[in-house]
Amino acid sequence: MSIGEAHFSPESMKFLRGLARHNDREWFNERKEIYERAIKQPMLAVIGQINHALAEFAPEHVRPAQKVMMRIYRDTRFSKDKLPYKTHLAAWWAREGLEKTSGGGFYLQVSPKEVLAAAGCYMPERDQLLAIRRYLLDHHEEFRALLAEKKLTKLAEPFEGLSLTRAPKGFPADHPAIDLLLRRQWGVSSTLPGDLALEPGLVEMVAERFRAMAPLVEFLNRPLLPGRPARPASFGL
Repeated sequence: MSIGEAHFSPESMKFLRGLARHNDREWFNERKEIYERAIKQPMLAVIGQINHALAEFAPEHVRPAQKVMMRIYRDTRFSKDKLPYKTHLAAWWAREGLEKTSGGGFYLQVSPKEVLAAAGCYMPERDQLLAIRRYLLDHHEEFRALLAEKKLTKLAEPFEGLSLTRAPKGFPADHPAIDLLLRRQWGVSSTLPGDLALEPGLVEMVAERFRAMAPLVEFLNRPLLPGRPARPASFGL
């Protein structure tokens, strides 16, 4: 199967729509064979072909498909919502060396309603959050230039995410990068119609977006990589 051919079937979407209506273990277990055949297998094929594309422009993010695919089982331990299953498929390509943390990476989500291709840093740990903010103090112009890159703006939009209402402790409120320093997440996303999941061009469309997003991911991971010297605590940090 060449790059660009892996995709889902009408049976895949039927399963996800049914799961949204009957989100319980009995319904799922009775259809476990359908899940394995119409959901898991094509998702792993899609991930595998996206890996081939990533090898050209973001090789540090290529990982075994089984590790990239996210579990369909929800973690309900700390949630009031006790529904056991997600009603979409998802994959996360972490960077080599940051697999056990929350650095910048690529994200794919597939549901009957939409295909979401995104990239960025969405759940940075406390020290990572601080490292990215410190890096932005001196490199905010480069970050803005990456966001404004013509190819990227045609394919994706900035993900504003969670933000503070006042400057982080130790950072100057009048810094020209204050709008970026207020953020707790940085990234971009592209939302496509759910019907695209049924098309042979699915991988090609996602890979095209990931390619445009790659420089932004590389930027966000720079201050997080082991061995990179930390910025001096110039502002009382």
